Amino acid sequence: MQLAELDLATNMTPPVPKQDYRDAMARLAAAVNVITTDGPCGRAGFTATAVCSVTDDPPTLLVCLNRSASAHPAVIGNGNLCINTLASDQQVLSNLFGGKTPMVERFGAASWSTWVTGAPVLDDAVASFDCRISQISSVGTHDILYCEVLALRHSASVDGLVYFDRHYHGVSAVL
Repeated sequence: MQLAELDLATNMTPPVPKQDYRDAMARLAAAVNVITTDGPCGRAGFTATAVCSVTDDPPTLLVCLNRSASAHPAVIGNGNLCINTLASDQQVLSNLFGGKTPMVERFGAASWSTWVTGAPVLDDAVASFDCRISQISSVGTHDILYCEVLALRHSASVDGLVYFDRHYHGVSAVL
């Protein structure tokens, strides 16, 4: 039987309430990232924790982006992005890119450079992945962006920032 053919009336599992799902997801720790883009459709960026590795051949990450986000048209139109993983002392930057702050103020709060795609690369990120969007899938309210990594940089000496239980937490590598 195909999943699409499943009759929900005969399924004994009730749908998961939206708030229960959100509360459970708050218990899933995730790295905090600022996703940036630049190109003919403009410079934009947003904060995301919905980022993960897909494969290392070719190196590919996925990013989930709400279609109602202000950055959505620029990211999709430019076809590129940079995933900038934040350091533990960059909570303010996360909040700027996660709110309604104008783009010019978001980018004015840090130092940026550009690499292969032209997307802004955060100079003091824990890790940065300069990517070309290779595929897009839509699920519910979000687009899932498959991003081929064209260039990267990482720092072993900087503490990372994670979001867990609706709060920021710094994490350090144990050496």
